[in-house]
Amino acid sequence: MHVLVLGGTTEARRLAEAVHGTPGLRLTTSLAGRVASPRLPPGEVRIGGFGGVEGLTGWLRAHHVDALVDATHPFAGTMSFHAARAAEAAGVPLLALRRPGWAPVEGDQWHDAGSLEEAARLLPRLGRRVFLTTGRMGLAAFAALDDLWFLVRSVDAPEAPHPPRMEVLLDRGPFTLDGERDLLRRHRVDVVVTKDSGGAATAPKLTAAREAGLPVVVVRRPPAPEGVPEVPGPEEAARWITDRLGHDGG
Repeated sequence: MHVLVLGGTTEARRLAEAVHGTPGLRLTTSLAGRVASPRLPPGEVRIGGFGGVEGLTGWLRAHHVDALVDATHPFAGTMSFHAARAAEAAGVPLLALRRPGWAPVEGDQWHDAGSLEEAARLLPRLGRRVFLTTGRMGLAAFAALDDLWFLVRSVDAPEAPHPPRMEVLLDRGPFTLDGERDLLRRHRVDVVVTKDSGGAATAPKLTAAREAGLPVVVVRRPPAPEGVPEVPGPEEAARWITDRLGHDGG
């Protein structure tokens, strides 16, 4: 049985690790290629786009894919819709592996934003020194805020357009609570911006911001395709795969 995993997330890598070596199973993980040095999962790996819905549909058919798992980032909304349409066209069962979003707790000062542009509009009244943790894509939304200072954390260096007053921190999770506390204190951050990515790897910044009494602008996730079965973690996705393979799920 050939399973294609649309990956690029920690969950996708852990799924590949969980099922790697299962008799009768061939697993291919597809990465978009947006990170220069990605952490590669075990098994077969392909890097690069498919060319839209038609390209993905053709790939599923040409490579005799029996099941498709969408384990892309929660903000890779376009790819999720492409996956749903391609799976339907190719007659391939689809599962979405999507980590749960974050929820505020007592003491949080969260400000909801529907987009990066809306987040940028909120910032001038919330703070002057911004810890921007939305990645290197989409910095153009903040480029006009020339009176604010930004600390931008991303895996790879961002390209223009971006805020004129900016310091770049190249790093990737998981991050520790002590490390996030020190970072906020050392850079005198007074407001944090994040996407609602969910998961534990980058959540410590939310705890550190709450402890410091800082406001956090949280960008909502884009809509996901309706009617697609969804699981929250790699363990559940692995059981789905092995059940389809005819195993007992162990």
